[in-house]
Amino acid sequence: MLRTHTCGELNEKDLGKAVAICGWVGGRRDHGNLIFIDLRDGYGITQIVFNPQLDAAIHKQGEELRSEFVVRVEGKVDKRPAGTENRKIPTGLIEVHATKIEILNKAETPPFEIMDNITVTEESRLKYRYLDLRRPSMQNSLRLRHKVCKLARDYFDERNFVEVETPILTKSTPEGARDYLVPSRVNPGMFYALPQSPQLFKQILMVSSMDRYFQIAKCFRDEDLRADRQPEFTQFDIEMSFVTEEDIYELSEGLMKKIFKGAIGFDLKTPFPRLKYSEAMARFGCDKPDTRFGLELSEITDLVGDCQFKIFQDVLKKEGRIIAINAKGCGSYSRGQVDQLIEFVKEYGAKGLANFKAEKGALTSQIDKFFSKDELAAIKKRLAAEDGDMIFIVADKSKIAYDSMAALRKFLGKTLKLIDEKAFNFLWVTDFPLFQYNDEEKRWESEHHPFTSVHPDDISLLEKGESLGKVRSRSYDLVINGTEIGSGSIRIHDRKLQELIFKTIGISDSEASLRFGFLLNAFRYGAPPHGGVAFGLDRLMTFFIGCDSIRDVIAFPKTQKAVCPMTNAPSPVDEKQLNELNIKIKK
Repeated sequence: MLRTHTCGELNEKDLGKAVAICGWVGGRRDHGNLIFIDLRDGYGITQIVFNPQLDAAIHKQGEELRSEFVVRVEGKVDKRPAGTENRKIPTGLIEVHATKIEILNKAETPPFEIMDNITVTEESRLKYRYLDLRRPSMQNSLRLRHKVCKLARDYFDERNFVEVETPILTKSTPEGARDYLVPSRVNPGMFYALPQSPQLFKQILMVSSMDRYFQIAKCFRDEDLRADRQPEFTQFDIEMSFVTEEDIYELSEGLMKKIFKGAIGFDLKTPFPRLKYSEAMARFGCDKPDTRFGLELSEITDLVGDCQFKIFQDVLKKEGRIIAINAKGCGSYSRGQVDQLIEFVKEYGAKGLANFKAEKGALTSQIDKFFSKDELAAIKKRLAAEDGDMIFIVADKSKIAYDSMAALRKFLGKTLKLIDEKAFNFLWVTDFPLFQYNDEEKRWESEHHPFTSVHPDDISLLEKGESLGKVRSRSYDLVINGTEIGSGSIRIHDRKLQELIFKTIGISDSEASLRFGFLLNAFRYGAPPHGGVAFGLDRLMTFFIGCDSIRDVIAFPKTQKAVCPMTNAPSPVDEKQLNELNIKIKK
């Protein structure tokens, strides 16, 4: 070994030892006679001293060192002089007096300093990712990610789960997003797809009597990106046979409890609260609510049916919804502040934002003349409005009303500083709709994926093809602080029910056979009842690290345009490669 110790492990117990350490030159300080460098590796920092009185030649070499040179230093561990200690780092009480130095590699001046809390564009960070990853915060992030994966593996191993790798090159199947396609050279005109999830394979494993499967799985989705999305991401993927929802909840809560404790020392209280989808939408306007603060929504559609306000009446005629929120203490908002909120909800499709101020025991507004005293009193009572509050209202199609008011609730929660940033509020959201209606294509499609089982109380509706919007699924999401970090369901294990679901969403028998024949055939030979869940590792890591973007917890992420600035992927390929694949680029 070139080194006896790393740059993060020497301390007072090593005083007087002759050591050899290797790393990158960080800070360099020339104090005339003495030269100090901070030698850094992936484990920490050790201060090196070059003393001309100890060795003039070594001191001369120390003058040549520059930022990010890779060096090997031999020397003796000594105690730092009183008053120069750095108790913020493990090695801050000692220093190494150099007796020999070897420059292993020189370095050009880096485009940004290798330290935390620097001001540098994300584009630069991703272009020079190998430099960005040298920063302590990024090193800690990747090491913690490794620890979380080990905690999860240990947890599953203790519970008789078997880790099984599933194919990366597989068949294109509809799972909600576009597939990444890979052309086959040996089968011209044919394509593999990168898996959006291991969904079908883990179900096949249950048919294979594997019983308990898990995988730290790579998944790929060709979709528009944002801070919490990447074209390739990682998830804890889980499937079990002969289980109900309760088994999934218990297993998942145990996993969360273990990794939160092991990763950041946080004790979670279980079981987690549960909320049905319908209630989540009614109270929060979304299926992944942040429950760290109140400001819950209230529907007032039934209270204003006879009002004279034309905008509300037009919405009611179109069977829309009228949703309100009580912004506690915001009665003093200026016209400008209200206008900003109006523009804010318009970003979510709302046409406007009505408002009522609570003062002197009543509601007042520029539009209060269109409402009777009884109507205003009923609105005030339902919203529990007190003097000094402001009620905001959106009237629109259900989706727009919910989306805009859910966003407004979050915005007000942050603006009014109602959110406990140190809290972790977990929530199970259950009983999702099985289907959603696609207005553009005029057909029903799966809310999650077509392998989700139907709620037993709603099977008759499904079989009759009636009120499909009311058919519930046996699916569930796990939400933390308003972010979905896990999703799963009890699966369909009966071939006839699976075929019925396919027909309901417009997949013919021939198409089902073409796309999913291997699954349907497997069901012929005895499929057990089974269910599973998957948790986004990248999203979980953002909670542990305390960052907003999953790009900060992935070693080599892509930009929002799905580009890697470091490797310049995706990139053109040689004409010969295209010819071998029987592909011609259309200009």
